[in-house]
Amino acid sequence: MMTTLRKSAAFVLLAAAAAWAAPAAAPQDAKTVLANASKAMGADSLKTIQYTGTGTEYAYGQAYNPESPWPPFADKSYTRTINYDTPAWRVDRVLADIPADRRGGGLPPGPTQTQVFGPNTPWAAQVDFWMTPHGFLREAMKNDVSVASKSMGGKKYSVVSFTAPNKAKFNGYFDAQNMLDRVETWIDDPMLGDLLVEADYSGYQNFGGVRFPTKIVLKRGAYPTLDLSVTEVKPNAPADITGNPAGAPQTPPETSLKLADGVFAILPAYASLAVDFKDYIVMIEGPQSDEHATAIIAEAKKDIPNKPIKYVVNTHNHFDHSGGLRAFIAEGATIITYQGNKGYFDKIFSLPHTLSPDHQSAAKKKISIETMGDKKVLTDGNREIDLYRTQDSNHNYGLIIAYLPKEKILVEADGFNPPAQANAPAPAAINPNNTNLVDNINRLNLDVQTIVPIHYPPDGRKVTMAELMKAVHKGS
Repeated sequence: MMTTLRKSAAFVLLAAAAAWAAPAAAPQDAKTVLANASKAMGADSLKTIQYTGTGTEYAYGQAYNPESPWPPFADKSYTRTINYDTPAWRVDRVLADIPADRRGGGLPPGPTQTQVFGPNTPWAAQVDFWMTPHGFLREAMKNDVSVASKSMGGKKYSVVSFTAPNKAKFNGYFDAQNMLDRVETWIDDPMLGDLLVEADYSGYQNFGGVRFPTKIVLKRGAYPTLDLSVTEVKPNAPADITGNPAGAPQTPPETSLKLADGVFAILPAYASLAVDFKDYIVMIEGPQSDEHATAIIAEAKKDIPNKPIKYVVNTHNHFDHSGGLRAFIAEGATIITYQGNKGYFDKIFSLPHTLSPDHQSAAKKKISIETMGDKKVLTDGNREIDLYRTQDSNHNYGLIIAYLPKEKILVEADGFNPPAQANAPAPAAINPNNTNLVDNINRLNLDVQTIVPIHYPPDGRKVTMAELMKAVHKGS
């Protein structure tokens, strides 16, 4: 018995020693992970792909209030055609009817959307293209890649990473079946700084030898921008997508339209208003981006020299109307906004902008925000600006209009976006935002002669109240 136990113990010790001495299986290097995934996903011979489904797109940065997700647009049909060699993509969509009570901003995307990429196309415009499953594989194979193991949601992944052209990490998560479940990277956003961009893929199926997800969810700012259920995939479908490669966006030079003594509309769209107070300047709107807002500030100081900008009034928290506010913070200005926006603005204007530092990144000025409820008056004893919160707006819960009673000038955003020409025929259907603006003007008993729409018409004309009345079918 003792002999048997000794032999068994010796065997266990030998086995343990052998196991200890045996080298562990070598982890796959990044190129091997990519090669295995490319083979498993059928990417080796894939030049183009077309996929079709139904789902919902969301208007990024256009939430009804800071606690709301991006407002939706339903797609009865969504087809995306990708040519990886060009490179280019096209989306063809059939939109569902928009509910009358939809809240939030953002126009529905056009029925056809085409993007062609070239050497001068900014990375932020390309990123969605290379985040597609087979696009990530192609882009990763061109780069110096690394791999790490990571667990997420109870699953183990091989995470392949490389440095994107904007110097941010570009990560792809491959599961045990060599399918790409997730892609993530970061881009600069005027409002949210170093913004996480996410793509989640699931439900892979075989379509003509190519494995492709049947569920796609894209996110920016933690909320979805696309939620798509894929029903059909055509590998190497015809994809002759033509057009001019996208380049860096060009900002037209700012010009000024003098509306009254000391009152200047700074054009083109997105417009802003500069008002001369006794010891300082009041600006209405800091839109779009640091670059655009910086140009607006320079033009305002040219119109009204030797005075600081003390206040900038924010009409609402939509990103296209707030994206330049950090430039005004760097200038030392105080933001005036609806009271429900303060906590959100305090948070997001403190976010880092390391990928593309803006003026506030260097200035590091203290964020100063004053709030208002339904009304606030700015005056120096001579000049006056009355700020009102628009009632019953479906566009934004804190939408502010500004009225100069002495000059009879109204500044508004998205209540009325005038047509390109003043003599354009009245629209067949009345825009409810136009009606809401008229109702608020009447409720407040404002005597408006001139309107300054933030979405200013390209001809730079002086917009009159008569144009708004025509739009609601109450004028000639």
